[in-house]
Amino acid sequence: MKIAFISDIHGNAVALDAVLENIKKQDVDKIYVLGDICFRGPEPKRSLDLVRSLNTDVIKGNADEWIVRSIREGEVPKNTLDIMNSEVNWSKSKLTPEDKDYLENLPMDLTFEYENIKVHAFHATPNDLFNVVLPTESDELINEKLIKDSSADIFIYAHIHKPYIRYIASKCIINIGSIGLPFDGLTKSSYALLDIEKDSFQSSIIRVDYDIQKVIQQYQILDYPNKDQMINILSKGKV
Repeated sequence: MKIAFISDIHGNAVALDAVLENIKKQDVDKIYVLGDICFRGPEPKRSLDLVRSLNTDVIKGNADEWIVRSIREGEVPKNTLDIMNSEVNWSKSKLTPEDKDYLENLPMDLTFEYENIKVHAFHATPNDLFNVVLPTESDELINEKLIKDSSADIFIYAHIHKPYIRYIASKCIINIGSIGLPFDGLTKSSYALLDIEKDSFQSSIIRVDYDIQKVIQQYQILDYPNKDQMINILSKGKV
């Protein structure tokens, strides 16, 4: 059973196109989507339509929640609240009421088991869409924040845009990175592959090139709010 996990598309449908094309070459059996589909990119509607066309399990991310109810004070730095809500409103204007209902009703996490390997996947932490757990955190903090279901073998999350694989207390922790806005300095989309076979598994992070210049042009042509900052992040692969 070969499974791809994708997330943090952030309205970057050009990057999503490239990743889905790469996944086709991997002989993948199933794709799971771990949230943050529309917000902050030039193509929120096409990104969502592509995700929905996969006919697969999708969970909610913090950016999906923001599309539903906007960003609240305290969730982002105070000096960025107004401009980020302008971005939310721009993204919402490209979506239908049915699209917003779909995002609102997404579940928070997913669990499945195959060949006696149990996987627990979520966006940020199992019970919080906003908590940040970085690759540099201590074993103790990762255990406290991420390993809530002790019966699972593999814990997969997104949110931080910095992919990594780590083993703690006989558990495998995977962050799958971001398709649309990588933050680790590498300007390539990121997703994770998990290959499960006969009580064993192999995990890997895949990085994929896409046409960044095309996305930069989209931001400019569409006169996206906060486009200068977004183009800078996209160009450098970091905030």
